[in-house]
Amino acid sequence: MENISNKVTISNAADISVIVGYFVMVLGVGFWSMFRTNRGTVGGYFLAGRSMSWWPVGASLFASNIGSGHFVGLAGTGAASGIAVGGFEWNALFTVLLLGWLFVPVYLTAGVITMPEYLKKRFGGTRISLYLSVVSLLLYIFTKISVDMFSGAVFIQQALGWNIYLSVIALLIITAVYTVTGGLAALMYTDTVQTFVIIAGAFALTGFSFAEIGGYSALLAKYGSAVPHNYTSLDPQRYNISSQCYTPRQDAFTLLRNPTTGDLPWPGVLFGISVSGIWYWCSDQVIVQRCLAARSLTHVKAGCILCGYLKLLPMFLMVFPGMISRILYPDEVGCVVPEDCKRICETEVGCSNIAYPKLVVSVMPSGLRGLMLAVMLAALMSSLASIFNSSSTLFTMDIWTRIRPQAFERELIIVGRVWVLCIVAISICWIPVVQAAQSGQLFDYIQSVSSYLSPPIAAIFLLAVFVKRVNETGAFWGLIGGLAMGLCRMLPEFWFGTGSCVFPSDCPFLLCGIHYLHFAIILFLCTSVLVLIVSICSEPIHDRHLYRLVFSLRHSKEDREDLDWEQQEHGRRAKETERQNNAAAVIEERKKSVINRMVASLCNMGGNSEEPEELENQEQQMPDISEDPVWKYTVDANALIMMAVAVFMWGYFA
Repeated sequence: MENISNKVTISNAADISVIVGYFVMVLGVGFWSMFRTNRGTVGGYFLAGRSMSWWPVGASLFASNIGSGHFVGLAGTGAASGIAVGGFEWNALFTVLLLGWLFVPVYLTAGVITMPEYLKKRFGGTRISLYLSVVSLLLYIFTKISVDMFSGAVFIQQALGWNIYLSVIALLIITAVYTVTGGLAALMYTDTVQTFVIIAGAFALTGFSFAEIGGYSALLAKYGSAVPHNYTSLDPQRYNISSQCYTPRQDAFTLLRNPTTGDLPWPGVLFGISVSGIWYWCSDQVIVQRCLAARSLTHVKAGCILCGYLKLLPMFLMVFPGMISRILYPDEVGCVVPEDCKRICETEVGCSNIAYPKLVVSVMPSGLRGLMLAVMLAALMSSLASIFNSSSTLFTMDIWTRIRPQAFERELIIVGRVWVLCIVAISICWIPVVQAAQSGQLFDYIQSVSSYLSPPIAAIFLLAVFVKRVNETGAFWGLIGGLAMGLCRMLPEFWFGTGSCVFPSDCPFLLCGIHYLHFAIILFLCTSVLVLIVSICSEPIHDRHLYRLVFSLRHSKEDREDLDWEQQEHGRRAKETERQNNAAAVIEERKKSVINRMVASLCNMGGNSEEPEELENQEQQMPDISEDPVWKYTVDANALIMMAVAVFMWGYFA
């Protein structure tokens, strides 16, 4: 890594001006949206008042999904094995339509803010929603945030040579500032701005990269010969290595590969990715929360279509540049000698993760190099900010309200912001662990962990929305059984290690031989069967408890009798008593000093003139999923067009 950072240091006026201008713009948009939107209620802070148009919804979906892990991970895997990793992105074109057309209508009519809250209304009890809340928070902290921070740090180290901890802490502070002050509205407006920055910078780098090698035809011709020159120095006594370890794959430009020998076999690409996609796109809090903030169901669908079109881009803006980076720098990006890899990128198993940052610091001219650093910081901050906000929502609405069922809205908002600070601290402490555990290709690591843990959750949400017969007992034991199966595969793989081409893993074939995408399919099917069997063998849930909670009853007008009605009524009465007891404190609050008023204005914790009863009624309004026929058919037609485009792209590269 030293030999790279010594060549390029971003210290010229053009690069620095671009970076500073970017930060000023992002903070300006965050503070503008902070004063523009109502954040004094739970709905205003966490759901942007359900007032967002389709274009910030779609842009925010894309920006929340595309983090620095995508730039580093997609380009790295592309450099190592070709275009098949783009299937993860193009699969989302279909899954995001499931979100807008099938799942969000049910979430809206259910009147929920979080996904555990939906499961609680759907099944009753507390153990399923609490399980999902805790697991989601752990996944956010130890996989999503840690991966984004590590991949962002890889880029910063390559581009600037800065101290990794100081760089990440500075980013986290700026991210936390506009997350804590602005709520979801600030995130969605800044996401919209950052989406344009991300796409513009990535387009610029792609153009320079293709110009450097001579166009797409040159990529097709040269990638197969992008072999490192120093593999001949390998000691045959120490390393059992074949030519496959340093020679690009013969099927590098094939999207659907051999079902048994392919590194990403086609059954897994078509169906295994779909399983993880249902979990991520249709039930993950980070994604669904953006759709729940839309002003109508039509805007949700239009936003999903926009996000789908944007998901076409990563193949061309990240995967292809990663392959170009291997052509231009085969000794660094494609290194195979462990000692050389350790010197180049501080890990012995390979340096494909540096493909994108290496391209940026070597190909881009001054000024644009600063723009690309801003792009990476934008992706990192957008992804982190989204996770901070959504995990804050989960902790506040699903865990804190269990601890303090009588909590005021003001207390919930304060707790949500304090939780963001806790996540920041935990994430910083976790950075050394991520550095030590990093090996191989980052994107494969992310997807494999998802394939072991997410299929049971995907199965539960799919069955909860579409199968009325599924009950709480079946769902809970399905989750537990699926988690046990996933851990039986994941723990041995981590114990023995995934290995590399030079250092194969010792994990027995019986435990680790099934490809992780194939395992995701098996785990999803087994969980679904277990849920259905247990549900059929136990009491069903009556329809009066399911009105507007399942797809077939989404248009129902009957009054729903919540499964936990008595518990909710007790909580409502306790909150009313608490409100009456604190009437005097509210009057005293209005006599605050000027300084306290300024602080409250910044955090929006005292400037709302609406009465508590009005706020409560506003929060409990049932969203309307009716659509104007003209706009409904318009978005439906656009969805068909987008699917046709997706099928063509899959067929062309298959």
